[in-house]
Amino acid sequence: MGKREKKRIKGNHLKPRLTVFRSNKHIYAQVIDDSDSTTITSCSTLEIEVKAKCEKTSNKLASKIVGETIGTRLLKHNIKEIVFDRGKKSYHGRIKELAEGARLVGLSF
Repeated sequence: MGKREKKRIKGNHLKPRLTVFRSNKHIYAQVIDDSDSTTITSCSTLEIEVKAKCEKTSNKLASKIVGETIGTRLLKHNIKEIVFDRGKKSYHGRIKELAEGARLVGLSF
């Protein structure tokens, strides 16, 4: 991702930024308020409640569960709109499943 695209993706109090990082074994999601430089909530396949719901942590099902989990946590904070930041990865596969899992819960982006 170049500097131009990074400048466009910013989160604020009303629409925080959902950042996704994908490794070979796990997927991590973090919601950041860029105006305060604070993390609102985070979720990954390393958490016990997520690991209990899926067999493997490196597949699409695990990514969807992480998306649903972070979506429910954001709804508890009364946040319904976010900005999606996928990093350098393409919107495909596990990243897409995480986004669809968050949309299933009721987030819009």
